[in-house]
Amino acid sequence: MVLRWGILSAGLISHDFATALRSLPRSEHQIAAVAARDLGRAQDFARRHEIPKSYGSYEELMKDPDVDVVYVSPQHPQHLGAVLQCLAAGKPVLCEKPLGVTAAEVREMVAAARARGLFLMEAIWTRFFPATEALRALLSQGTLGEVRLVRVDFGFELDGFLDRSTDWAQAGGGLLDLGIYCVQHISMVGGGRRPEKIHAVGLLRDNGVDDTVTVVLQYPGGLQASFTSSITTKLSNSLTVFGTKGLGQCGKIPFTMWCPTELVVNGKSSQFPLPEVADTEMFNFINSIGMVYEAQHVRQCLLQGLKESPVMPLAESELLADILEEARRQIGLRFLQDRS
Repeated sequence: MVLRWGILSAGLISHDFATALRSLPRSEHQIAAVAARDLGRAQDFARRHEIPKSYGSYEELMKDPDVDVVYVSPQHPQHLGAVLQCLAAGKPVLCEKPLGVTAAEVREMVAAARARGLFLMEAIWTRFFPATEALRALLSQGTLGEVRLVRVDFGFELDGFLDRSTDWAQAGGGLLDLGIYCVQHISMVGGGRRPEKIHAVGLLRDNGVDDTVTVVLQYPGGLQASFTSSITTKLSNSLTVFGTKGLGQCGKIPFTMWCPTELVVNGKSSQFPLPEVADTEMFNFINSIGMVYEAQHVRQCLLQGLKESPVMPLAESELLADILEEARRQIGLRFLQDRS
């Protein structure tokens, strides 16, 4: 089956996703159309990626009968409307993280997908890297013994690099842009359970976005976890899982836990090279060729008639949104989308 993709938004991450898709066999993945709010941007994107159709509105793409699934990747506040419209048009959706700005938005999208019997997945691409899959396997095998502690850090200086990440109107800040990676790792190790305690401290900027935030979580049974996200400070950007029989670290130690190519278990390193591409400079972000893993997963889900991913289920997207929202509440971070 050829899965025909529609790309909704022509931003940097969409460029990387399209580039990754084009590296896959055309007998399995093709890009049928791209849409942007500005037709010129959509046309430029289409020329660059050899896409047959370009639209100057999202609605046109959603109505295109040649589009089997839509990759939604505009700014955070636009996810809700775009996803709901795609679902109303009968299109399965892969939506960039965070799925919604608030937990209420995420629940609204999940309810709409379930009501219409359509596939929806939050694009947590980290979950589908072979290194992450290997980590899940060793956890299920008990290689590390009883897991007692998880520690994750993700921080960069984003000023002047990624403007939306520092823009309050676009629901920017560290938690939704970077913290989502951290908390999904913790939740994966914790088996998708709900933490029984959440404690957050953080520094807010004058414009309202969160600068640096640390969150501590406690799970039933004694598992403890913590993460720090920052948009001003480069952190270790690593994941470490501590168990009674040793520890595991995921990333290209210690820098890329969000797109890992290495897993170190009790000092022994295993490498998981990314697919080769002709020109890595075609990508805007590091290791973006790894987006092929989530695209292949979506195709397999649709081939099997699944309405959600068993690796990144909708209930877990709701849980991640709940955790991030509680952390925001505790540090006093609110966006326009928050309901009083």
